[in-house]
Amino acid sequence: MHPYRTHDCGALCASDSGSTVRLSGWIDRKRDHSNVLFLDLRDHKGVTQCVIDRDNPFHEQADALRLESVVTVTGTVIERTKDLKNPKLPTGEIELQVQDFVIQSSADQIPIRVNSEEDAGEEHRLRYRYLDLRRQKMQRNIRLRADVIASMRQRMIDQGFQEFQTPILTSSSPEGARDFLVPSRLHPGHFYALPQAPQQFKQLLMMAGFDRYFQIAPCFRDEDSRADRSPGEFYQLDFEMAFVTQQDVFDAIEPVLHGLFEAFSENPNTGVKRVVTPMPFPQIPFEEAMLKYGSDKPDLRNPLLISDVTEIFKHEAVTFNAFKNVIAKGGIVRAIPGTGAASKPRAFFDKLNDWARGEGAPGLGYIIFDKGEGRGPIAKFVPAEQQQQLRDICGLQDGDAVFFVCDQPLKAAEFAGAVRKKLGEDLDLLEKDVFKFCWIVDFPMYEFDEKLQKIEFSHNPFSMPQGGLEALETKDPLEIKAYQYDIVCNGIELSSGAIRNHLPDVMYKAFDIAGYPAEEVENRFGGMLSAMKFGAPPHGGCAPGVDRIVMMLADEPNIREVVAFPMNQQAMDLMMQAPSDVTADRLRELHIRVALPPKIVDGQKQD
Repeated sequence: MHPYRTHDCGALCASDSGSTVRLSGWIDRKRDHSNVLFLDLRDHKGVTQCVIDRDNPFHEQADALRLESVVTVTGTVIERTKDLKNPKLPTGEIELQVQDFVIQSSADQIPIRVNSEEDAGEEHRLRYRYLDLRRQKMQRNIRLRADVIASMRQRMIDQGFQEFQTPILTSSSPEGARDFLVPSRLHPGHFYALPQAPQQFKQLLMMAGFDRYFQIAPCFRDEDSRADRSPGEFYQLDFEMAFVTQQDVFDAIEPVLHGLFEAFSENPNTGVKRVVTPMPFPQIPFEEAMLKYGSDKPDLRNPLLISDVTEIFKHEAVTFNAFKNVIAKGGIVRAIPGTGAASKPRAFFDKLNDWARGEGAPGLGYIIFDKGEGRGPIAKFVPAEQQQQLRDICGLQDGDAVFFVCDQPLKAAEFAGAVRKKLGEDLDLLEKDVFKFCWIVDFPMYEFDEKLQKIEFSHNPFSMPQGGLEALETKDPLEIKAYQYDIVCNGIELSSGAIRNHLPDVMYKAFDIAGYPAEEVENRFGGMLSAMKFGAPPHGGCAPGVDRIVMMLADEPNIREVVAFPMNQQAMDLMMQAPSDVTADRLRELHIRVALPPKIVDGQKQD
């Protein structure tokens, strides 16, 4: 017999009755019923109830052990009587009559409960993550992650992609976030950067002739934590293809994502199978997305559509000067329908107004349509004819309301999107148990940074502009669109991607518009430019985020629930105590002197 186990703790059933078996695992629960001690033994597959009679020589030893001690038990499988069977447990038909008992490791008093889904608080959970990971939900989530990655990998291989690894120590690049820097011992004063993405390397692989690359790639960005983004590091399904159009990229990744979400469609919390958008996924131009949804990450589960009603409020018959004054300065008016909102009490509208003020808006004007008439704070300023136009444009019926946002174009679009999101949630309009996918396409190549008062790349700086070099030389930069795209699911951006710029002249000009002279481009991207000058194929790709995909499939609101060893919101690993101090000898070896910021005590700097 194997020294540790003949079966796992989720395998035994009534047909095993009478068998002598050996199990190993953690003591999940103990129950002392006078003459009998019950132990629930847990491993990665399940739980088996073990029985130790009081006259058993191991009774006292087992009774003294704390929960989470590791033991090996040998005994006979006994079928439970009908009234004691537990149909909720896979092993609920049997129990193990213990004949031999070996302690492999005794546990101290545990700081968090493993056999409970009670939330011990983030700090405690991350400090004792190895215990937290023993909990049933965390076991399920992390195993789901492994299964999802295995499925991704196989689906990419089945499409003819090959997996290559790219460097972790590299040079800094303008990806839009801060780099993590690694000092070089051999080259004093110089630093490596951890890759924010394998962007340049995967393009170089295309230029090297490998045609179809993918990688479950680690990426590193020194940025703040969010519910859907880990601070520090994350993983993505990174892929690139040569001799492809934008549509070819879509055709390659859609079957992977569609198949993946269908394969793992069952909600682990409810058991309901979620419906996935059929292929091909809808393609929505950026400008249309900002108009209809107020976001380039639209949640298509929300049926509400935003409309531009600026012309109605420009009309001389409309006397709402608060909007007219903004319109006169270049502002716009967006209308967001509130389906069924007319039945809500006044407090519902007052709370929305308070929320809007909390978001920095002066308030949230609205009109309620009921019994053929409009009422509300703005209704008296809008004649019946214009009210009917609002109903027609927004598709409003009696029983609905319409809410208004008036501001400069970008701010109005973004806040209208926030209003749409809140109304969809507060009115319970979001479609349930679905994964709604779409592509956002035709992103602007550049945007104007109001703080820096300069033109910047709006997306990936290595993208091919639509119209190529001619567009860069002849068009207003802010009117140039790029072959850039995002894939979005349920309002969450899963990936950005692009058809890449593979022509040196286009690259020089594109960076010149963003304020990078040729010398700086050559210094920062010399390897890429050199490769382009020796023959580069048209190529493109994208990189769906693994962590976000698993978060959605696991039906978890926070990405830390699907990462085995995440950092906390302050980018600290409480378990491993990272980041940590480094000895003076090590700093000297790296030619680094630490200059800490001064401590502030009662508003005063302390030396």
